[in-house]
Amino acid sequence: MTTTTVRTIESSRPQATDRSASLQDPAYQGFWLLRIGFIVAPILFGLDKFAHALVDWDRYLAPEFTDLFDAQAHTLMYGVGAIEIVAGLVVALRPRFGGYLVAAWLAGIITNLLLMADFYDIALRDFGLLLAALTLARLATAFPAHERSWARSVNGSPTSSTASG
Repeated sequence: MTTTTVRTIESSRPQATDRSASLQDPAYQGFWLLRIGFIVAPILFGLDKFAHALVDWDRYLAPEFTDLFDAQAHTLMYGVGAIEIVAGLVVALRPRFGGYLVAAWLAGIITNLLLMADFYDIALRDFGLLLAALTLARLATAFPAHERSWARSVNGSPTSSTASG
C-alpha cells in the first residue's frame, strides 16, 4: 500500500481581484488607453461608414460579400457602420466582453481584406489591432468593475461610484 501526500503550493501570482486600480499602475494606464481607443475608433469609423468623409469604405469590401448578400457595397457598409458603433459602445460598458467582440470583428475584417488579395498592409495593421483588443479584454479581468472608478483612480480612495464592465 502506498501513501500519497498532497501539498498545497502557494502561488505568488496575484489573483484578478488582488490588483488595485490606480492611475499610478502602468497596467491600469494601459487598460484605460486601450479602452478609450477601442471606444472612440469603432464609433468614429462606424459613423463614417454613413458619411464617407474619411475614405470611400466601399472599395474595402470583398465582392464575395456583395454577391452573398445580393446588395451593393454601399448598402452593406451601413450595416458594418452600425455594428462598429455598437462594438464601441459595448467596450465602453463591458470592456472584458467588448474586447473579445472587437477582436472577433477585426478577424472578420482581416478575412475580408485577405479575400480581396490586395490590402495586405491593412490586414496586417488590423491583426495588430486584434492583438490589442485581446489585450484589453485580458486587462479588464485584472481590474474588476467595482475597482474602476475615475475618482478612485485619481485619489486612490474608495468611492461609492462605480463603472460598469
